[in-house]
Amino acid sequence: MRQSVRAIIIKDGQLLLMKRNKFGQQFYSLVGGGVDEGEMPEQALHREVAEESSLTIAKPRLVVVQQDPQFGEQLIYLAEYVSGTPQLAATSAEAADTADGQNTYEPIWLAIDRLPSIKLLPNELQQLLVQYVDAGFPAEPQTLKINA
Repeated sequence: MRQSVRAIIIKDGQLLLMKRNKFGQQFYSLVGGGVDEGEMPEQALHREVAEESSLTIAKPRLVVVQQDPQFGEQLIYLAEYVSGTPQLAATSAEAADTADGQNTYEPIWLAIDRLPSIKLLPNELQQLLVQYVDAGFPAEPQTLKINA
């Protein structure tokens, strides 16, 4: 399975999330995607954040390694916001999918205090993020196993 990267980006009490409507199922996810062959995970993170949100980030730090039997290994980084306004890059695959209206992507800032009350997938990650927002992010990467 392909390795993926995801970004936790917090700015002014808000968390960057991807608001999804996947054929009628509405939920949120972290911004990110697959690591291309020959690409380093941190390079993929910068590329995916730019494609999916048009944001520039700095100082990514690995905080969670998510093991998911359906989606494989996902490396989740805490990154600093540098600049940009959330919007899909016009050339991204997500922009093409969104154009048909059936499988939409919308990068948004969401007030971090709303995190416990939304549907962020996977649920285990949502619970961990709520914990980290309250208590602080770990100094060393933590493993999160998702049950099938």
